[in-house]
Amino acid sequence: MKKIYLNSILFLLTHSLFSQNLYFGEKVFLNDIKSISHVSEVYSSMEKKELKDLKFEAKVNSVCKVKGCWMNLDLENGQEIMVNFKDYSFFVPKDIEGKKVIVDGKASIEILSVKQLQHYAYDAGKTDEEIKKIVDPKKVYSFEAKGVLIK
Repeated sequence: MKKIYLNSILFLLTHSLFSQNLYFGEKVFLNDIKSISHVSEVYSSMEKKELKDLKFEAKVNSVCKVKGCWMNLDLENGQEIMVNFKDYSFFVPKDIEGKKVIVDGKASIEILSVKQLQHYAYDAGKTDEEIKKIVDPKKVYSFEAKGVLIK
């Protein structure tokens, strides 16, 4: 009987340790999470310099390979959302490509300069040849996360 009891406790402890979500920045609460289609509609209707509070779940397409200081999320319509972290107060692991995350923060639309785009390309591990091909500024869907939950 003691063995069954001990095995049950060990199972529960192990299960709870390995099923925990990872939080970075502020804790992300699991209420009022918007669908990715809703997020796409919000960005489509936004003006430059406008800010919108959002919390949503998406797949990570890429992460800064230098220190995890940004990530790109899949908007599921061929576009991505460039996520930075509030005040650079936290970073995410560099190995989370393909994982689902829930982000909480502010959405905006920005025009990134050639210099910024080249810097991000370098961070992403692009070759010098690929970086030199970046010659025009680009309008991007941007997001400043105050908290990230990795599922």
